[in-house]
Formats: sequence, C-alpha cells, structure tokens
Amino acid sequence: MIQAFKFMPGITWLTRLLVGAYPQWIGCLPEKKQRIYFANHTSHLDTIVIWSSLPRELRAVTRPVAARDYWQSGIRKRIAVDELNCVLVDRRRSSNGDPLDPMRDALRNGDSLIIFPEGTRSPQPLPGPFKSGIWRLMCEFPEVELIPVYLENLHRSMPKGALLPVPTLCSVRFGTPLQHSAEDPKDLFLERARSAVIRLAREL
Repeated sequence: MIQAFKFMPGITWLTRLLVGAYPQWIGCLPEKKQRIYFANHTSHLDTIVIWSSLPRELRAVTRPVAARDYWQSGIRKRIAVDELNCVLVDRRRSSNGDPLDPMRDALRNGDSLIIFPEGTRSPQPLPGPFKSGIWRLMCEFPEVELIPVYLENLHRSMPKGALLPVPTLCSVRFGTPLQHSAEDPKDLFLERARSAVIRLAREL
C-alpha cells in the first residue's frame, strides 16, 4: 500500500496549482463511506481533479475508473497505476469478459469508485446521455452511495485535443446522494442521475 501511494502528494499539489480543484461539498460530507462518485466528463484531467479534491483518507480507498487503451503505457500508466490506483477497463465487451467486471471486483473489495457515465469526453459544460453501466452497478450494489459530481471549467482548462492544460480556476461540486433502488427502471434512473449532475452545474 505504501509503495502504491508514495507519489500522491506531488500529483495532488500539481493539480491544485494548475486548476484549483477546489471541492464544494454541497449535498454531502467527505465521509468514509463506500461510494460511487459519478461526474460529467470534459477533459483527461477530470479523473485526477476529482481524486485530488478528496481528503487524503478518502483518496486511499477511492479508485478512479479509466480506459485501459489510454492509460496503459508510459507516464500515463505510472499516473494511473502507481499514483491513482485506477481500475483500468476495456471500453468494449469481448469474449473474455464484461468491461464492468474490474469495477465489480473493486466494489466487492470495499473500494469506492470515480466514474464518468457518459463514456466519453464532451466539449460541452453539461453532460450528455448516460450509458447503462452506472445503472447495472447500482442494481448489483444497491448499498453503495451514489454521489453526483460536477466539474466546472475543466472543458476550458484542457479541451479535447489539447496536450497541456491551461491554468484555470476550476471547482468540484459534490451533491446529495442519489436516491435509488435496484427496482428502478433503467431509462428513468439514467435520466435522474444525469439531472442530478446538471442541477449541480446550476448551483452557483
């Protein structure tokens, strides 16, 4: 555990220097509960920014979910594996397994997750439609809290295609736990989860 997290303070400091990553706990407190934090996705910095905005004791038990094909080599792999302890997933289902399987393993282990239900980045400040993965995880792990998160201004700091971030003051808003039941219809649940993130965007 010490080996895996020895670089954490540096990346947290650098993230806060570049984009602020100021946390605003609007609807919940930073408590040591098992949670799935779900957010809008506009930048490759999103993962690091949410993780860095958590208190140290929560960072140690919270694992961002990231695409294996992007984070599996070079400095990206060092950041994802050695520093953030990411859950790396394949974006497409294959004959070898379900992309959700690594997330299921992490949740069974008691970890919290950071996910982006849109499935891809968007240059828009508001999230697009959510894919079904978050609904499937909710149905299988209904005891885990679902926390909506809104990232403000990161689409300006490092838009799609940019190689380096532009220093910009950004904030991370954590909302009220989303009420849910394993009986929730998929489409209604996904729209309700998306709306919870959008409401945070409008709480200025």
